[in-house]
Amino acid sequence: MMRVDVNRFGEMEVFAQAVESGGFSAVARALSMSPSAVSKLVSRLENRLGTRLVNRSTRRLQLTPEGCAFYERCVVILADLREAERCAAAGEAPRGRLRVNANVPFGKHFLLPLLPQFLARYPEIMVDVSLSDMVVDLLEARADVAIRAGPMRSSSLVARKLGATRMMIVAAPAYFATRAMPRAVDELKQHNLLGPSYARTMPAWPLLQGGAVVDVVPTGNAQAGDGEALRELALAGLGLARLAAFQVSDDLAAGRLVSVMEDANPGDLEEVHAVFLGNGGPVPARVRALLDFLVETVNLGAASSAEAK
Repeated sequence: MMRVDVNRFGEMEVFAQAVESGGFSAVARALSMSPSAVSKLVSRLENRLGTRLVNRSTRRLQLTPEGCAFYERCVVILADLREAERCAAAGEAPRGRLRVNANVPFGKHFLLPLLPQFLARYPEIMVDVSLSDMVVDLLEARADVAIRAGPMRSSSLVARKLGATRMMIVAAPAYFATRAMPRAVDELKQHNLLGPSYARTMPAWPLLQGGAVVDVVPTGNAQAGDGEALRELALAGLGLARLAAFQVSDDLAAGRLVSVMEDANPGDLEEVHAVFLGNGGPVPARVRALLDFLVETVNLGAASSAEAK
């Protein structure tokens, strides 16, 4: 039989604030409670869950592994609850801190340039941007939205597709000052192929050879931790790089880079998604606002649809 006297959200609120403030005394002062009342509330919570959440042997509150996992879920649930209450208020505009993690190329070419327009539309949102080509754990990074390129793996994340972009091999004209431009896949062995140092689903370059697609692994003398750093290495004349078309369109038009081996390009597309945690609850208004804005404004180029060839 359900116990109606248990205020689960109240317990979560006190527990989360105790973690964030570093101890029972600090949260007790903030909530006008006694430290013993806070301690008893956490003890009741541990008894109900059947596990220890905090170690009390140190002067500062120390979470157990179970306590860390419970705290992370509390943060998400409480944020959803507060957002649901805001959404229910008539005329309530999206507001609050919005943490966004994006891969570096998308961040530089789309997210950062579009932020002024987004913030002008939603002045009560404060955006906290982090750029990295490493795949982050949204809970660990406390990110509301992440922009990810490449195939989506099955997970608890909900995804909104923003489009897809062609991949292409490029190099600086200066790179070919002392060497011939490759015309066939086998000739790539004579060239410096620049690759990523971060984990990728497909580290090899798929290329057409004799009517079939073959994989060429870049094994040059330099790697980079993000796609924009790879672009800079290519611009410096260090070697060939395989990059998203939207990254290099301006460089190609200006002659800073040239396209290499387009005849061997299989035309594969790299999809770009905005992902967020989905736990069956309402999507926070600030998250929904960003997702809708990105779908509306992002144009990854002529190959921006899944049907593009």
